[in-house]
Amino acid sequence: MEIQELIRCCIMRGGTSKGIFLLRNDLPGDESSRDRLIMRIFGAPDVREIDGLGGADALTSKLAIIGPSTRKDCDVDYLFGQVNMVAPMIDYVGNCGNISSAVGPFAIDEGFVDPVEPITRVRIHQVNTNRVIIAEVPVKGKKAEVEGNHSILGVPGTGAKIVLDFADSAGSITGRLLPTGNVTDVLHVPDEGDIEVSLVDAANPLVFVRAKDLGLKGNETPQDIDSDTRLLAKIEKIRSVAAEKIGLVGDWRKATHERPYVPFFAICAPPVAYKDWTTGRPVNEDSIDLSVRLLFMQKMHKAYPVTGSICTVAAGMIPGTIVNQVARPGVVERGELRIGHPAGIMIPTGRVEKKAGEFVLKRATVDRTARCLMKGYAFVPKSAVA
Repeated sequence: MEIQELIRCCIMRGGTSKGIFLLRNDLPGDESSRDRLIMRIFGAPDVREIDGLGGADALTSKLAIIGPSTRKDCDVDYLFGQVNMVAPMIDYVGNCGNISSAVGPFAIDEGFVDPVEPITRVRIHQVNTNRVIIAEVPVKGKKAEVEGNHSILGVPGTGAKIVLDFADSAGSITGRLLPTGNVTDVLHVPDEGDIEVSLVDAANPLVFVRAKDLGLKGNETPQDIDSDTRLLAKIEKIRSVAAEKIGLVGDWRKATHERPYVPFFAICAPPVAYKDWTTGRPVNEDSIDLSVRLLFMQKMHKAYPVTGSICTVAAGMIPGTIVNQVARPGVVERGELRIGHPAGIMIPTGRVEKKAGEFVLKRATVDRTARCLMKGYAFVPKSAVA
């Protein structure tokens, strides 16, 4: 007799993130019981997640719950969770685009989708946002292809190129691409004064701020930002006021606890030269259209999140937003935005049209690589599933 419960589990790398993939039908139907079990699998809350499978980092303490689609127009359901390492909670608001890139390969290998060579199109119901993501996944031998010559910054080596289309992601949480209806807003931030921002919601909501308004240049490293406690406190206050502005919380003072994951916070600057903080390779200002440093959960992202890139390219295609104002001229005409981030360059594509006075997202794609790292069983004490 097993003295612990065995839960089927797969650890997937998707883009520059890692997550634990669980099957919905293997988990308790009651959400409270389900989340207690999941936190036990991760070893959370604990900053090291030492007694579980969590990666002890915001980019690797991620969850995907996969099940048969509850929508007729999709192949699979995907619920994303950000497992908190400090508080006993899982944040199901918003999505992770990097983890999204691993959903297609997982769905193919687990039999949710019939494999078609050379490319299988997987229609993903993103449950958090109730939107559809289309993944184009290379297939070989009836399995998701792993090897290829496509590389992404922040991941060593190369892999098979997966293309994700987030065109259906506008208004993912707030219901509108521009939650306030404005290309820019002035936030009144207690003890910090007024600050101009752009509030945009595509794939995930973001708060865009000019680097110069925070006394920054736009080429800072993660260490530069994360070590500046005064700056972090100011950023979190601005983000919290923005969360109230777009209706994610009723009181901005509660945003850090109630909505630590979204909105993301993006610090934007015109193209500026810097060095990839992971390799020391120079990034020339002529090779990028925009320099951005993005924070989530009060830490600077070491690269750039997929959902962040989708929202950023959408913002860049809307005349008058801070992204559009700061970026190199011509991004709208080219339909792409070369984002300079701490680990290099990311190039999402996008197209926005205006209809009946509203901006409509018509295209938003990004490419990633992904693969399964481990498949087996997570062992958890029986008390965790009682």
